[in-house]
Formats: sequence, structure tokens, C-alpha cells
Amino acid sequence: MNVSAPLATSERGTAAISAKDFTELLGRVLLSTLFLLSGLGKFGAYSGTAAYMASVGLPGSLLPLVIATEVLGALAIIAGWQTRATALLLAGFSLLTAAIFHHNFNDQIQMIMFLKNVSIAGGWLLLVAHGAGPLSLDQRFSAQRKLQS
Repeated sequence: MNVSAPLATSERGTAAISAKDFTELLGRVLLSTLFLLSGLGKFGAYSGTAAYMASVGLPGSLLPLVIATEVLGALAIIAGWQTRATALLLAGFSLLTAAIFHHNFNDQIQMIMFLKNVSIAGGWLLLVAHGAGPLSLDQRFSAQRKLQS
């Protein structure tokens, strides 16, 4: 399968969107959905989440920052805005939460959660390396800057 082949063509006969472009966008959406839903879910379980954070020695006052990181970071990645910087932030966030909350390797579930967070960090690092792709605000702003210069 040629993922670079266009899914559709514009009126001028040029590729409007390729399978690769669509796959990059879909990957960003799928990777971000976990963070978006997790951040939004913390609103409904605010006191329980703050208590859980306190149980591992983190002040509950950090919860608004956690929610903002998850929700705004996910939305930025989905839109493809400041993708490399945001993905680097979320990779660090994923590794930090793995180390703080999922370090009990005697509990198989915690070990799996740790490895899940490490794997997600790997996905974020791929975005750091490759960027958001053409279906992104990063690409649009880059193209506008090129036209202006």
C-alpha cells in the first residue's frame, strides 16, 4: 500500500490529502484522546484526584496545572500547533507520571501502567522528531511565513 498516494485530488489535479497525511492526523488524534479525556475527567473527580495526588506526596494544588497540561496539550497536538514543543512537554509529563504513580513493579497492573506511560512517551518523541505533518497549524503557519518572506 502506498501511503503517500493521494486520497483525493484538487481541481488542479494536485494531491489534496494523502493517506500518509491523514494517518499522521489520525495518529495525533488517537494519541491525544487519552490525555484529553483524562484531563476532562479530572473535573468530575476533582477531590478524589487531589486526594490520590496527596497520597503519593504531591500537593493537590498542582491539579489545575495537571488538568491544563492534559487538556491544552491534547488540543494543541490535535490541532498540530506548536507540536514539537508540546509533544516534548507531554513526553516528560508521561515519564514523570509513570515514575511517581506507577513505580510498584510488584503489582502487575502498576508495571503495565508504567510501561504504557513509557510507550506513550515514545509516541510523543516521534512527534518531536517528525513534527505534526501537513494537516496541522504548524504547517499552515510555516507556509504563511514562507509566502511573507
